[in-house]
Amino acid sequence: MSNVRRVYVEKKPSFAVKAKELKHEISSYLGIKTVTNVRELIRYDVENISDDVFEKACHTVFAEPPVDDLYLEKFEAADGAHVFSVEFLPGQFDQRADSAVQCVQFLDENAQPIIRSATTYVIEGDITEEEFEAIKNHCINPVDSRETGLQKPETLVTEFKDPEDVKIFDGFRDMEEGPLKELYSSLNLAMTFKDFLHIQNYFKNEEKRDPSMTEIRVLDTYWSDHCRHTTFSTELTQVKFDEGDYKTPIVDTYNRYLSDREVLYKGRDDKFVCLMDLALMAMKKLKSEGKLQDQEESDEINACSIVVPVDVNGKEEEWLINFKNETHNHPTEIEPFGGAATCLGGAIRDPLSGRTYVYQAMRVTGAADPTVSVKETLKGKLPQKKLVRGAAHGYSSYGNQIGLATGYVKEIYHPNYVAKRMEIGAVMGAAPRRAVIRENSDPGDIIILLGGRTGRDGIGGATGSSKVHTEASIEVCGAEVQKGNAPTERKIQRMFRREEVSYIIKKCNDFGAGGVSVAIGELAPGLQIDLDKVPKKYAGLDGTEIAISESQERMAVVVAPEDVEKFLGFANEENLEAVPVAVVTKEPRLVLSWRGKEVVNISRAFLDTNGAHQETTVEVEIPNKEGNLFEECPDVADVREKWLSTLADLNVCSQKGLVEMFDSSIGAGSVLMPYGGKNQLTETQAMVAKVPVQNGTTNTVTMMSYGFDPYLSSWSPYHGAAYAVTESVARIVAAGGDYKKIRFTFQEYFRRMTEDPKRWSQPFAALLGAYAAQMGFGLPSIGGKDSMSGTFNDIDVPPTLVSFAVDVAKLQDVITPELKKAGNKLVWLRAPKDQYDLPDYTGIMEQYEKLHNDMQAGKVVSAYALDRHGIAAAVSKMAFGNAMGVKIEHSLDTRDFFAPGFGDLVLEVPAEKVGQLSITYTVIGEVTADGKFSYGNAEITLDEAYKAWTGTLEKVFKTTSGEENDGPVAMAVKTADPEATYENGVYNTKNIYVCKHKVAKPRVFIPVFPGTNCEYDSTKAFERAGAEVDVKVFKNLSAEDIRDSVEIFEKSIDQAQMIMFPGGFSAGDEPDGSAKFFATAFQNAKIKEAVMKLLNERDGLALGICNGFQALIKLGLVPYGEICGQKEDSPTLTYNTIGRHISKMVYTKVVSNKSPWLQKATLGGVYCNPASHGEGRFVANDEWLAKLLANGQVATQYVNPNGELDQSEESNINGSTYNIEGITSPDGRVLGKMAHSERRDNGVAINIYGQQDIQIFESGVEYFK
Repeated sequence: MSNVRRVYVEKKPSFAVKAKELKHEISSYLGIKTVTNVRELIRYDVENISDDVFEKACHTVFAEPPVDDLYLEKFEAADGAHVFSVEFLPGQFDQRADSAVQCVQFLDENAQPIIRSATTYVIEGDITEEEFEAIKNHCINPVDSRETGLQKPETLVTEFKDPEDVKIFDGFRDMEEGPLKELYSSLNLAMTFKDFLHIQNYFKNEEKRDPSMTEIRVLDTYWSDHCRHTTFSTELTQVKFDEGDYKTPIVDTYNRYLSDREVLYKGRDDKFVCLMDLALMAMKKLKSEGKLQDQEESDEINACSIVVPVDVNGKEEEWLINFKNETHNHPTEIEPFGGAATCLGGAIRDPLSGRTYVYQAMRVTGAADPTVSVKETLKGKLPQKKLVRGAAHGYSSYGNQIGLATGYVKEIYHPNYVAKRMEIGAVMGAAPRRAVIRENSDPGDIIILLGGRTGRDGIGGATGSSKVHTEASIEVCGAEVQKGNAPTERKIQRMFRREEVSYIIKKCNDFGAGGVSVAIGELAPGLQIDLDKVPKKYAGLDGTEIAISESQERMAVVVAPEDVEKFLGFANEENLEAVPVAVVTKEPRLVLSWRGKEVVNISRAFLDTNGAHQETTVEVEIPNKEGNLFEECPDVADVREKWLSTLADLNVCSQKGLVEMFDSSIGAGSVLMPYGGKNQLTETQAMVAKVPVQNGTTNTVTMMSYGFDPYLSSWSPYHGAAYAVTESVARIVAAGGDYKKIRFTFQEYFRRMTEDPKRWSQPFAALLGAYAAQMGFGLPSIGGKDSMSGTFNDIDVPPTLVSFAVDVAKLQDVITPELKKAGNKLVWLRAPKDQYDLPDYTGIMEQYEKLHNDMQAGKVVSAYALDRHGIAAAVSKMAFGNAMGVKIEHSLDTRDFFAPGFGDLVLEVPAEKVGQLSITYTVIGEVTADGKFSYGNAEITLDEAYKAWTGTLEKVFKTTSGEENDGPVAMAVKTADPEATYENGVYNTKNIYVCKHKVAKPRVFIPVFPGTNCEYDSTKAFERAGAEVDVKVFKNLSAEDIRDSVEIFEKSIDQAQMIMFPGGFSAGDEPDGSAKFFATAFQNAKIKEAVMKLLNERDGLALGICNGFQALIKLGLVPYGEICGQKEDSPTLTYNTIGRHISKMVYTKVVSNKSPWLQKATLGGVYCNPASHGEGRFVANDEWLAKLLANGQVATQYVNPNGELDQSEESNINGSTYNIEGITSPDGRVLGKMAHSERRDNGVAINIYGQQDIQIFESGVEYFK
């Protein structure tokens, strides 16, 4: 008899968004038209749990009565239906099961349940076996999942075999070349055979012993291209230039590089010519000229770091601004969701390990055409559509959970990215300089491992991404990719943001490639690491696996021995595991021991050789006139047709359906939203954010932009890089930034290098182009990341050098790109070029400087930097946001209208100020109010242009669900209170609850659970309103932690007048359905009683926003006003009809004045606040709807910018019943709403039009006075 209980949970038909989506994909994407119905059930297998806890869990943890059907042990499937189930591979992180375990422990802290989850699919309809296989392949990614039988296991307890001792390679040091080669091949290493001989030589002559398996694997990781940039460090012994039209500037740049290094390396013989030297030379040269005064000097290189003056509450402070770009091309190609999630995770942990708080991210990706049929997929590859969607879903889900605003998202399309997808994350971090201590590791210092546990996931990621990529990779590279664990990353972010924590960290490294051996191994020359102390996810790992597993969300921190206890205490407060695992030694050797025996003992000097010295020669291919984008400007026969086809081009068209998946507003510091104007349709070109000052206000902002065009680069990597740098500068200038303060960081992504000297041409030419641009502008790149594995069989990625430009400015400098006013002139600023079609840097700088002064003087009201698609695309995008028209001058040459304009800008200038401009310009048109684009006799309506621009990617990244919302548009309401009125959809009453327990400074309690991410913004909003804020983290790492937390929460609630449930993603909204964490913990008898006392005996208030609103609903606090749980027919919140996360500004109308929370808002007033959620659709049956309206409990509704109820998903973004955005308890004292009213500040979302302050927090405080 099995001890395992099985539960199936299925969304009720009207909420089954995922099943509907899968049915749609099977027919449209796989072309199988005979499927009549698809069902998707979540299966939980549960063991070690008592009857009453299981009973409770069924209705609060596994399922929610209003939206789910729950079946015990088995469910009925239709006759002839095909059924299969999918589970994670052993060792993969299963967030759903993990969160379910944590929720069950809230119900009974002593329980030690084991839970496994799976997804069961039921396919109904007449399909063949081949078609069934195709559906299975679509649903199962073999890299992280497998099909599982329908049989229930006897037990879920896994017996792990005791691993064997680490193998020693007997006879290794004396092996002949033949057997050594055989051994080398059998180990499937990333290093070369030359490296392997280097190792043999070392063990024979220095150690005089044979190496262990762990030593070989550690060296392979340490010396991988990923960790030590071996391709970039290969000596280029000879450089030969071919003939071609553009030979002169390229050779000149090379000679300039050689003469610069002569000067800098005078008298040194340890430096050789290599790609890395070329990449760093401009920075070294500019630094020697005194042009890099703001760089932070330190031994730690976690990220690019500059020192910046920041105004805090009117006083100047020194801050560190960090930025970093990270690429995850290899893992994302194999497992899009996990690969992209860990791309962002890795990017964040670099500045984070440098103790700065990461506050904004940019995502730039490269793909082949995702609109093509699945039948065109190459063998051994995932279809592009699946790749681009899976990766977007992974990156956004990770960033959204951590609470990191993604300020800019762009996917670049080029057919050759089919070789390997490009996935780049670039992030900004900041911290007060006083909080960051940079010291050396001294002998006796202790190294603490903080964060997640080690598993098999991610073993060999560094070496994997450094290997050749073939059709077989998808089968064998699986373990090299891992799922991110966002809640843990968020906890580390929280902990490191505390100055008292940061202050005792001497040095820190994040766990990326190479795991323990590298993360800890790089912190000091001499180390003794005890692998037995490293926390593991499960038993059965051997010493080698523990040493090199890259399991993420971990930090290695160096602290002085006297600070260890203090540090462990802070970790406990933040609900993080922390364990001392290593000690710094005097002797410079890396020593790892496991089960009491040394498995690694290598000298630091040998590790630092980075393997054998590699050499190669380069033959630089020179581009010719043919294929040159600048020369090819064909005559335009039909302007109208060309304009519309330009707007529909894959690289011009709208990506709104992609961009909206990413939270762009959290942190209440985003100065620009990704799309601006009253219609939110003008895309921005740079991300701008306020520096994240925690206590106080600031006017200092950071800007980041990117530049790169694969078509230009494919013709000439040299020109491509020079213009990538120029384009990134132009976009900062367009946003109002001062080009003179820019710092760059580059992303290099090229085909795999071989012995062939011509293969080395692309990166060499590109780096020369970037060198010329840095020297031309006098602006250095102070960091970068190289990824040299962009080859699949015989296809290579386009030569890619992406330039990221970072600038620091003041709020008042920022200019937004949407056209503002009819009658204003459109002005074209051309970037001068030389005879080789290269930027004339001196001329460009002169124009950018003048333009910056013109902007400062208020002569320019909007600006847009041009790209390959010229003026036509730019003016259209500028016009969409405020639905303006554009009339182009007849005198403009049609070829110029569509010609590439890298470095050029289009400016909107008030007519009376055109003559005062100091730049060299051409007037090319004017802004009109007639909603038309006209040029000569060509005319396009705004609607036609918009359709062309939005149609291309709609099937890949949809912006509407395509479902009709047939809810009521206006309802007659009879108020329950005879004195209240209901007119024009607005409830007005005089009977507003009055507080009898007055308090001068009311206190608000804000609980933080795993996955909460809005507590900083909510705290700030309440403090600004005059409340005292008490934030407490709920700890649940042990039974004792849970008991402790319940007591602390009870006490905090007893001392508070208000409770605020902040937004977030309680553990990734798992177990399926948001806010289960909150709801389960607050069902605890003690906490429940404390909350009810606050409401019933002290006239208290409760507020929940977004995930907090979901918590209020699940508890019953709205609409019932008490903690009573949900019933079958209760109103609830569920998945957005579109079936994905939505992040955009929404307009909401205050339609009731019953709640104390809304007393300072205007009744009937329209407010604009950010929404960011995947499950925000409010659903209630007719009976409930009538009751809520009659009682004035409907607080706010989604409307269009004019304040009208509008059923379209443009306004009612999630498909809520009767557009309801917020509701209250019967007496109005508990308010729940979806839109983030706390995310506002001076200078936030300045490209959005509308009143952003609904004054909820001020009203709440006032109520007690």
